[in-house]
Amino acid sequence: MDAVVDVRGLCVSTRDEQGADRLIVKEAEFAVSRNAVLALIGESGSGKTTIAMALMGYARPGCRIAAGSVRVGGTDVLALPPRALADFRGKRVTYIPQSAAAAFNPSRRIMAQVVEGASIHGLMPRAAAEAKAVELFRALSLPEPGSIGRRFPHQVSGGQLQRLMAAMALLSDPELVILDEPTTALDVTTQIEVLRAFKKVVRERGTTAIYVSHDLAVVAQVADRIVVLRDGEIQEQGATDRILVAPQHAYTSSLLQAADPTLRSFRQADRRGDPGPPLLEARDLVAGYGPAGADGRPAAPVLTGISLAIRRGSVLGVVGESGCGKSTLARVVAGLLPAARGRLTLDGEALAPGAASRTRDQLRRIQIVFQTADTALNPARTVARILGRPLDLYHGMAADRRRRRVRELLDMVRLPRHLAERYPDELSGGQKQRVNLARALAAEPDLILCDEVTSSLDTVVGAAVLELLDELRRELGVAYMFISHDLSTVRAICDEVMILYAGRKVESGPRQTMSMRPLHPYTDLLIASVPELRMGWLESVRPAVGEGPGKPRYADAACAFYGRCGLRLEGTCDRRAPETQRLAKGAEILCHRAEQELLAGQAERSRTISAPVTVT
Repeated sequence: MDAVVDVRGLCVSTRDEQGADRLIVKEAEFAVSRNAVLALIGESGSGKTTIAMALMGYARPGCRIAAGSVRVGGTDVLALPPRALADFRGKRVTYIPQSAAAAFNPSRRIMAQVVEGASIHGLMPRAAAEAKAVELFRALSLPEPGSIGRRFPHQVSGGQLQRLMAAMALLSDPELVILDEPTTALDVTTQIEVLRAFKKVVRERGTTAIYVSHDLAVVAQVADRIVVLRDGEIQEQGATDRILVAPQHAYTSSLLQAADPTLRSFRQADRRGDPGPPLLEARDLVAGYGPAGADGRPAAPVLTGISLAIRRGSVLGVVGESGCGKSTLARVVAGLLPAARGRLTLDGEALAPGAASRTRDQLRRIQIVFQTADTALNPARTVARILGRPLDLYHGMAADRRRRRVRELLDMVRLPRHLAERYPDELSGGQKQRVNLARALAAEPDLILCDEVTSSLDTVVGAAVLELLDELRRELGVAYMFISHDLSTVRAICDEVMILYAGRKVESGPRQTMSMRPLHPYTDLLIASVPELRMGWLESVRPAVGEGPGKPRYADAACAFYGRCGLRLEGTCDRRAPETQRLAKGAEILCHRAEQELLAGQAERSRTISAPVTVT
C-alpha cells in the first residue's frame, strides 16, 4: 500500500485533577493510502479530533503527544522543529474545521482570506492565487465563482462558507486534507450540496483525506475506510462497505443503530398531549428585522402568516432549511423578537410581543434552550451558579434549598452531582446541552422551545438527549416546540409537524402523515435528502431543481418554492398565491397542485430516484 499517512502507537495524554498523566488516545495505529479517504468516527470525547490534530503535530492546551510516530508523505511529523512544523501546516497538510463561520474573519473579504495562506507560505503570486481560487470556487459548485470572493462572510450561506473553507484548504495542493465535522451543523439539503462538492474535488484532484465525523450515514458517502474510536481506543477498522454491513464490534453496532432513525423507539402511544384548549396559540404572525413599513411589515420580513397551536404535554416539530425562519419563530414566541403583526396567547391570555412587557410568570412558563450550549452558558460561572440563577429569579429560593434543587435538577437530566462545581469548558458537548436543558427546567416551565438542541451532538448523545426530552415530557407534562432541520428526528419525537419554507408554513399535520404521500414538494425534498446508511446513496439522489437552498430567487413570486419545485406549474405558481388545502391523510399543504397530481408526480420521482446520477 502506497501510504500517505502512517500512524503507529500514537498516545496523547493530559493531566487529571490530581496532576497525574491520563491517556486520552491509546496506541492508535492506522494508515491511509494515496488518493483515499479515511473516516475517524465515534462519540464526543472518543479522540477523533485529538488524533486528527496530532497528524499536524499539534496537541490541545493541557495535552501532549506522549508516544508513537506520525508520518505524512514520508515526513516524521513529530520530529519536525517548530519553524518546519509551521511550514508543514498549511502547505502539505491543511485543515477544514466544523464551523467555517467561526473560522472566517467577518471584517475581511472572502478572497483575501482564501489566498492568505499562499502569501504566508510564499507559494505563488497574489494574482495566480486568486485565479486558482476562482477555479476551485467553480469546481466546488459555488455561485458566481468570479465575484463571490468580493463578498464578506456574512453575505454567503453556511454551506457556501464551508465550501469556501475547502477552497482555502485545497489552494496549496496539500498531500493531506483533514475535514473535521464539516457538515454537522448544515441542514440536509445543504449537506448534500457540500458532500457532493467535497467528494467531486477530492476525487478529481487525487487528494488524500481524513474525514472526522460522528455520522455514519454521511461517512458512508465519502469514505473508503473507517476507523471506529471509543474513549481514545480503536475498536475496529476496515473497508466502509464491510463496516456498514458486518460490524465486528458491539460498539460499532450501537453507532449504526443510533444513526438509523427508523430504529429509534419512543413511547408513541403515551404521547398524545392534553386534548383540551391550546397552551400556546399563534395567529397570523408576521416578523422580521428592520423598521416596519406603512403596511406593518418589517423591512426584512422573515415570517409571514404563521399560525400554530401547542397543547399541554405535546410536541410540535418545526422543520426547514437554514434561513427558513425556525429560530426566528422561537425568538418571537419567547419575546426576544417582537412580532410586527399577529397574536400570541398563553392559556388564552394575550402575550405581549416583547419579553420586557411580559409578566415574570409568563417569562417563567416559556423557556428556550439554544442550539449551541457553548455560547449559551456563561463560561465564568459554575454549573451550580448557572442553575441557581433561575431558581433565585423565579422562585426566590434560599441558599440551602437552592443547593438541594440544583442536585435534583442534575439528577433529572442524568448528570453526576459533582459536576455542580465544574465550569462549562470542563464538560463535554452532551453534558453542556443537558445543563442547558436543566436551566430551562429550573424555571418549572409549561413550554420549552428547543432550538436545534441535538444538531451539534453525536448520534449516540443526541439520541440520549431525545430520550431524555421524551421522558421529561411524560413525567412533568411539559410541552415542547422542537426545532430541527432533520425531519427524521422530528418524526421520531413529535406529535405534530410544521414545515417552513421562506418564512411560510407549507405543510403541517400529525407526525404520522409526514411519512404518507402526497407531500408538499418541499417536504418530499427534505425526506429525500436525509442520508441513508448505504454506500452510493449520494450518487442516487437526484439534484433538486433550481438554485438550491438559501434565500430563494423567487421569494417575491406567488409561490416561494417555485424556483426549486419539480412539480411547478408555469404561469400559475409564479403568478398566483397558492391556497392551503387539506389532504385526505389529514395534513394541510400550501400548493396549487391537486392531491392526485401530487401523488402522480411523487410516484414518478420514486421510480427514478434510484437511477445513477452523474454530478458535474
